[in-house]
Amino acid sequence: MNSTVNGERVRVTLSSPRLSTYEKKASDLDSALELYLWNANVSGAFFPCLHICEVTIRNAVSEVLFKLHGNQWPWNNGFINTLPNPKYGDNPRRNLQQASTKSSDVNKVIPELNFVFWQKMFTSRHDDQLWLPYFRTVFPNANANITVKALRGEMYNDLERIRKLRNRIAHHEPVFSRKLDEDYQAIIKIIGYRCKDTAEWLSLNQSVSSMLSKKP
Repeated sequence: MNSTVNGERVRVTLSSPRLSTYEKKASDLDSALELYLWNANVSGAFFPCLHICEVTIRNAVSEVLFKLHGNQWPWNNGFINTLPNPKYGDNPRRNLQQASTKSSDVNKVIPELNFVFWQKMFTSRHDDQLWLPYFRTVFPNANANITVKALRGEMYNDLERIRKLRNRIAHHEPVFSRKLDEDYQAIIKIIGYRCKDTAEWLSLNQSVSSMLSKKP
């Protein structure tokens, strides 16, 4: 750390409870602050990757829904009734109904739907209508030797991994103990299933790999 910086004052600013997670992994306060800053920087590096992954997934799901229900799919009761409607926790049906009341333009409804909504489109309840007929259409680069049901399950699990990373980053929580290289590869894999060129474009322009190599 710069010799003019008082690390104890930085600790007070960040709060001792927050910094304690980093101090447990570091040899001294300066090292803890270095790890804290790296954690913030690698989190920032992930934002473009998370952005492109989420847009890729929601566009793929939307494409299937357009095929089945046209551009009015958010208001189609046949589709709405296929969505889970639990009393507690994330509720995809309520999420869609709330988003679809804000606009009559499907292209404005799509970005209003949260990440969990898109993830939960990859549960087995949608296999017969969506994924068995259309998975390979919207993810043409997925492994041809793996069944659609297995691929769909893999997609759900990868999205769960990505969702947890996304939430930790959004709440400024530690991510340094995660297997961040595997998180990154899951993102690239999903995008590559949809479009190899997009995955390569992101790979060539991201800064996650560089940040991972600089972990203190």
